[in-house]
Amino acid sequence: MPRLEKINIANFRNIALDEIEFSPNVNCIVGGNGEGKTNLLDAIYYLSMAKSFLGQADRYNIRHGEHHFAICGQYSMESGLQSKISLQVSPEEKILKKDGKNYSKISAHIGQFPIVTVSPTDSALVSESGEERRRFVNIVLSQTDATYLSALQQYNKVLQQRNHLLKEDHADFSLLDVLDWQLSQHAAVIFEKRREWTEKLSPIVAGYYSRLSADKEQVSIQYQSELHEMEMADLLLKYRDRDRLLKYTCCGIQRDDFIFNMKQVPIRRCGSQGQQKTFLVALKFAQYELMKQSIGIPPTLLLDDVFDKLDIARTAQLISMVAQEDFGQIFITDCNQSRVRSLVDQATADRAYFEAEGGRFKSL
Repeated sequence: MPRLEKINIANFRNIALDEIEFSPNVNCIVGGNGEGKTNLLDAIYYLSMAKSFLGQADRYNIRHGEHHFAICGQYSMESGLQSKISLQVSPEEKILKKDGKNYSKISAHIGQFPIVTVSPTDSALVSESGEERRRFVNIVLSQTDATYLSALQQYNKVLQQRNHLLKEDHADFSLLDVLDWQLSQHAAVIFEKRREWTEKLSPIVAGYYSRLSADKEQVSIQYQSELHEMEMADLLLKYRDRDRLLKYTCCGIQRDDFIFNMKQVPIRRCGSQGQQKTFLVALKFAQYELMKQSIGIPPTLLLDDVFDKLDIARTAQLISMVAQEDFGQIFITDCNQSRVRSLVDQATADRAYFEAEGGRFKSL
């Protein structure tokens, strides 16, 4: 499995310049708020996904007063060889290289260094609109399924063309038949992949939630899509007049949603903050397990401030789970050094501690 041995960071948010060497197992980054803990995890995420897990545009991650940021990671591979990933981002361009060779397209890199994040921003998966949950599902499936990634890219491209056509005052609407056929082909692939993935994911989430909560509640995931009732081609034909009136496509898999339930009720309505946090951790662990099954290697796991709003029993259970051999390299951030040391030291002897202060990282 790829393990990050060393990272070099320049001009990334509050990190001016630093080089950090990591443990192949558990790495804990401690320090106060605003010192750079999350920034370090996001730099690691950039090496896998070429974008921020916080959802920020690249230009906002460039250190104030600088023109670009650069991140370079040295990995040890399962073959025993080393691989180097480098990324340089400026307002004008993004250059991603593997072992000194440029990628012709960044999407070719996705999935080679699989990664899973658990962070406070995940709360949006429960509280916000379906767009957040679709984005999550797209990120997961794009790392494990090249067919899905291709279908999604093509669907979004054709959807944009269709919406542009609908906005034109004197458009040739005969083109809609062609665009609708193309959308339908890609939508069928995306729908089936999402349906299969949800069916696999839901019982695994329930299992992890049960372990974290000591069997206190039952949870599940429900996939909502118009394509359960009607094929995409029929939907587009049915709502064509409305689309022309509204000047955009009002049906399709871009409206899909994934409902998180506890005791058959959406968890955002009935779950406490602790229950919602536990569900999100269970969701990400289930994501981790399915990715590991699909790819054949454990992804890197980033746990950003996961102990907040979890009681001590659930926190201890979480740490004991991630310290097991079937998990890969793990990065944990926390403001409370004594808390994270007491939990991690009991779980594993193979760990490293770093203190973040003003965008610099000191080994402890």
